[in-house]
Amino acid sequence: MLSVGIDVFKGESMVCALNQFGKVVLTPRRYKHVKSALGSLVERLRSFGDNDIRIIMEATGIYSLPVAKYFKEQGFFVAVINPYAMSRFRIGGQGSLRNVKTDKADSMTIAGYGRQCWDTLMEYNPAAETYWKLDYLLRLYQKILAYRVSILQELYGIIEQTMPGIKEIGIKSPQVSTAKDILLDFAKTFWHYDQITGMSEKKFISRYLVWAKKKGHRPDVGKAAAIYAMAKDGIPCLPADPIVKQSIHTNIEALERVGTTLRDILSQMSGLAKTLPEYDIVRAMGGVGDVLVVKLIAVIGDIKRFRKAKSLVAYAGIDPPPYSSGKFEGNKRRISKRGSTLLRKIGYEIMKSLTRNKKPEDGAVYDFIRKKEEEGKAKKQAKIAGLNKFLQIYYARVKSIYKKTTEGKAA
Repeated sequence: MLSVGIDVFKGESMVCALNQFGKVVLTPRRYKHVKSALGSLVERLRSFGDNDIRIIMEATGIYSLPVAKYFKEQGFFVAVINPYAMSRFRIGGQGSLRNVKTDKADSMTIAGYGRQCWDTLMEYNPAAETYWKLDYLLRLYQKILAYRVSILQELYGIIEQTMPGIKEIGIKSPQVSTAKDILLDFAKTFWHYDQITGMSEKKFISRYLVWAKKKGHRPDVGKAAAIYAMAKDGIPCLPADPIVKQSIHTNIEALERVGTTLRDILSQMSGLAKTLPEYDIVRAMGGVGDVLVVKLIAVIGDIKRFRKAKSLVAYAGIDPPPYSSGKFEGNKRRISKRGSTLLRKIGYEIMKSLTRNKKPEDGAVYDFIRKKEEEGKAKKQAKIAGLNKFLQIYYARVKSIYKKTTEGKAA
């Protein structure tokens, strides 16, 4: 028995190994993430002559993936551990390095985790390439989404200086998923109050109605008149200069390109998610739409990496933190907020979607949220409680699918 602890970081890892008695047989040493270095580590490990070697590492996304894949291809048992589980092991003093935080100490703690949890370690499954692709695409989607937000903020700042108050009369900001954006459509044609007041009210209203009909928006004479009145009374901070116009149009064009990219990524993710056994059952859950189902499956990944429903809840960071006191008051306890911020965010979006609409056929979570609200819980607290229940149901249903699949193969 040889437990190999690998503390993975960018470009290299700290590696050490413990035998079954907890003795260090490979002192902590750095290895670069290149074939030559990792190849020498493989030779060193095999030189011990132990037929039961297990590679243990924390999940660190893009950094741990190639290392796990390499050792798996070399024929080793590889276990990729949730950082939260490793943190609890470290804080709980299960190893001899409690409260010590260095690269060398971390690799020894990870090896110690492998040694103590040997019989319950779950083997990393590189065959779940679909989950990896979904995770990768979701990360890419989030990065591009953040870029889109930065463009929007800059564009809104410019528009507020060329047409102050325009959003107050119904030319509103877009939602990320909105296909048609009235404000951006409007600013492509009417980008400055001076441009609007440079024509008569009658002419502007006529042009506005033509624009609205062409773009698929409601041709509202009253709104056109209100915009003209605001333009007459408004005081723009930026001049009606071609440079300002170019800036607005450049940002709008960038947003359109980014929007196309985001839709393409979601389309790819949807195609991948639909190949998974759990897609239909997750899509049928209350509050989950065509976009959220893809994001949810992507951020949770392979359900088999969670031993129980509470592990998934903890991964979302909505479990209560450890607390022990004879004077503890349960209604003052907060969620831990450890784990995946993105899962928490996506889950909360699902809860908002669920409660915005009428009770779905699958209404257990809906009823639970309403019950919590009736008990006096704040709406946000009720939704978080609902998300906790939702994830437990998610775990049970998806797990049952894979259990049936396994039983079917065995038969």
